[in-house]
Amino acid sequence: MSELTAPVVRPGFSELIGAWPQSRLWLLSVDLYPALAGASLPWSTTAVSIFMVLWMLVVLPTIHWPAFFESLREPASLLPLAFLALAFAGLFWTEDSWATGIQGVVPVTKLLAVPLLLYHYERSQRGHWVLFAFLASCVLLMGLSWVTYFADWKASSPGALAGVPVRNYIDQSHEFALCLFVMAPLILWFAANGHRAWTLAFAAVMLGFYLDMRFIATSRTAFAYFPVLLILFAVKYLNRRHAIYFLMLAAVVEFGVLLSSPYLRDRIGRTVQDYKVDRDTSAATSNGLRLAYWRVSIRSISEAPVFGHGTGSTQQLFSREAEGKSGEWGNIIRNPHNQTLYVAIQWGVLGCLVLYAMWYFHLQLFRESLFASWIGLVIVVQNFISSLLNSHLFDFHEGWVYVLGVGVAGGIVARALRPGTG
Repeated sequence: MSELTAPVVRPGFSELIGAWPQSRLWLLSVDLYPALAGASLPWSTTAVSIFMVLWMLVVLPTIHWPAFFESLREPASLLPLAFLALAFAGLFWTEDSWATGIQGVVPVTKLLAVPLLLYHYERSQRGHWVLFAFLASCVLLMGLSWVTYFADWKASSPGALAGVPVRNYIDQSHEFALCLFVMAPLILWFAANGHRAWTLAFAAVMLGFYLDMRFIATSRTAFAYFPVLLILFAVKYLNRRHAIYFLMLAAVVEFGVLLSSPYLRDRIGRTVQDYKVDRDTSAATSNGLRLAYWRVSIRSISEAPVFGHGTGSTQQLFSREAEGKSGEWGNIIRNPHNQTLYVAIQWGVLGCLVLYAMWYFHLQLFRESLFASWIGLVIVVQNFISSLLNSHLFDFHEGWVYVLGVGVAGGIVARALRPGTG
């Protein structure tokens, strides 16, 4: 029988379905969904959740499982899964109901995406899509922030501020500070290579982020990590003499802005006043509430220091503390506004060891002199310091910034260091 008369064998339905994960459209969607999630982060929690669930569904069929399991030998990939496994294990010794325990697992589930992102973006050449999408979205939000500030427009939610068009000022300042420090090395690179237009454009955008944080809205947590990131930038990108001059100039600029910004003076003044009120009276202030949460947390941790009270036990603890109290003291919260205490209450010293090991090994991902390494370094340091005053790893917005940032930037760095891809 000749080739011309041979019967044509058409692939069956199962073969067609099996070929979908290798199609261009499917592989494009695997890179597109994280970028859409990054673009959605400043605006919507629902969109981020949808895009990341869709991404997990489409990325799983593309995984080469022996290679993926091999990647789990790296602590940076394994420890997030260990953290999630500990959260599930804590359901078996929780002092609350399983329904409440499951609610305690939910904030930890986002860590499942870290090893998948690290694995995928070591293979993909499109990791920059996610980073650029997030930056562009934050630039758009910053522009809208200035418009709503000058228009004196406020969102309808309670406690809304002019200049904070979506979500809240804590999330907004977290994003803007991250973008500001991520852009700083780019300005140096453009200036050194004679790209004047790009240098001026990026400098203008960076100035917009900075002034927004100083004249419109900023979180008190930003006061803690901002100077640390300034020093980190100076040490990493400047020689000793230039670093000293830069930090001196930064101090002068900050002092000048303090004198010229009524918002910043009021913000700092309220922080000092809160401290004095908490010291001299029993009135509920932000500082006083946080210190009270910490005292309650430490007492609870001392009762079960090794394995904690189980997943979700923080809600029962703070519900019990709020009984019979009024005003701010009677509000029921789920966490003590400190990541370490939040973890220790539920999983004791064991949980803290996993938490700090994860932070450490994620820092180790970003030791190289690469731009993606700088992005990852800023994200991990910002999350660590802000988690001293909040529970930002478990909070939705800051937690997803960490997961996407570490996963994508870590994958880019791993790809750049892999032999044959330089």
